[in-house]
Amino acid sequence: MAANSNHGLSAREQLDFILKSLDDDKAEEIVTIDLTNKSAIGDFMVVCSGRSSRQVTAIAEKLVERLKEATGHTSKIEGKETGDWVLIDTGDIIVHVFRPEVREFYQLEKMWMQPGSATPRA
Repeated sequence: MAANSNHGLSAREQLDFILKSLDDDKAEEIVTIDLTNKSAIGDFMVVCSGRSSRQVTAIAEKLVERLKEATGHTSKIEGKETGDWVLIDTGDIIVHVFRPEVREFYQLEKMWMQPGSATPRA
C-alpha cells in the first residue's frame, strides 16, 4: 500500500488514530494484525468488540466521522444496519467491530493471525 495514500497520513499514523478512536469509545479486546507483505487488502487489520449492537454501530460511525474530519476522506462502511459486525475500509486499514457473540462465531483473528502477527491492546 502507498505510504501516504490517505491524505497525508501513513498507514502507521492511521492505525494510531484508529486505535485512539476505538479506545476513546470504549471498544473492547482490540487486536491489531499486521498484513504488511501478507495481503493486498491493506497494511493492517483491526478487530474489536462493542458490548451491544448500539455500541458497535456507534463505535463504527464515530470512527468514520473522525477519519473524515482528520483526512477529508470518507471510508467505506458496511454492516451498520444490523450492528452485529461492522466493517470499515480506510484503504490501508480494515477495521472490524463485532458484538462479542458474532466475533466468537467467526473467529476472524484466527484466520489471519500467524505467530507474532497480532498485537492485543491492554
